[in-house]
Amino acid sequence: MNKNETNGQVKEVKGKAKEVAGKITGNKSTEVKGKVEKNVGKAQTKVGEMQDKASKKSD
Repeated sequence: MNKNETNGQVKEVKGKAKEVAGKITGNKSTEVKGKVEKNVGKAQTKVGEMQDKASKKSD
């Protein structure tokens, strides 16, 4: 697991928390920001996974 994967997973969790907080409080802005952060985290995690696969193939 590399830095991109770790950071991506952290962003996913933070984003999900923001999303839920926005839903609970009825704050659409926070909910949307949470969804965006969660999706950015997913993308970053995938980039990290691809980097790991590429480095393993080159070994």
